[in-house]
Amino acid sequence: MNFQQLRFVREAIRNNLNLTEVAAVLYTSQSGVSKQIKDLEDELGIDLFVRSGKRLTSVTRAGDGAVEIVKRILLETENLRRYASQYSGVDTGQLIIAATHTQARYTLPRVVEQFNNEFPKVKLELHQGTPNQVAAMISNGEADIGIASEVLDQSPDILAYPCFSWNHQVIVPLGHPLTKKAPVTLEDIAQYPLITYNPQFTGRKCVDAAFSQAGLVPDFRLTAMDADVIKTYVERGLGVGIVAEMALDGIEKIGLTVLETEGTLFGSCTTLVAVRNGTFLPSFAYRFLETFAPNLRLEDLKSA
Repeated sequence: MNFQQLRFVREAIRNNLNLTEVAAVLYTSQSGVSKQIKDLEDELGIDLFVRSGKRLTSVTRAGDGAVEIVKRILLETENLRRYASQYSGVDTGQLIIAATHTQARYTLPRVVEQFNNEFPKVKLELHQGTPNQVAAMISNGEADIGIASEVLDQSPDILAYPCFSWNHQVIVPLGHPLTKKAPVTLEDIAQYPLITYNPQFTGRKCVDAAFSQAGLVPDFRLTAMDADVIKTYVERGLGVGIVAEMALDGIEKIGLTVLETEGTLFGSCTTLVAVRNGTFLPSFAYRFLETFAPNLRLEDLKSA
């Protein structure tokens, strides 16, 4: 038994039992992957996977438990490497951040710049995805830190912590009829086509809840995962935009303005930061978290 065989098993699960994809991820041949997994099964004396010819089709009952052990072994192996690096190679290594587009585009640039200045020998990787994809990357060990406003606090193997709260703002082109009305209400906005985030992105549930509680049925004419895309179509006059307040930089340069509203129309949303339960983080990872969320109690993360 060797670590390479265990990695093949883990990647088989991550890639939906597609050995071609496993081979591509691990830079080897499909036949080599298949042989190593079979050698491991022979040594253990159990079948981990059900096969149809050369294809893996499902995980066996015995394989279900074995796969979880494999994941734990590889996680603790990585933890051991990171622990050792605290003493053998201070402030060197790699840090993988998974974040939604809004967080990557608007909240992380300052943090990444400062971190890079403090830790020039640490390689940063930034992976973008939906909140569900961010959560999966943390759960699977593909990322060290996850940042999103949804989902991260719903998985038992993820530790999620609130970082800061933010609101949505309403934007329109200069000269739009709503610019002549202040303050603007939900009822006013609901009279126009709306452009905002996809349902799974950037606090959209807060927007939906506000309209629902007011008994209004909004016309979401266009939705997107990217605030820059939303602003582009608002600029073209396709509708009234609803975006996260951190995405407002530079809107005046493209002829947009923020409407004065009657209070906080959509309530507050919270950005979460998350790590996998049981993962050892190097000291520079805690420094990244401290820079991103100064109010976060790092003692909670370190003791978890």
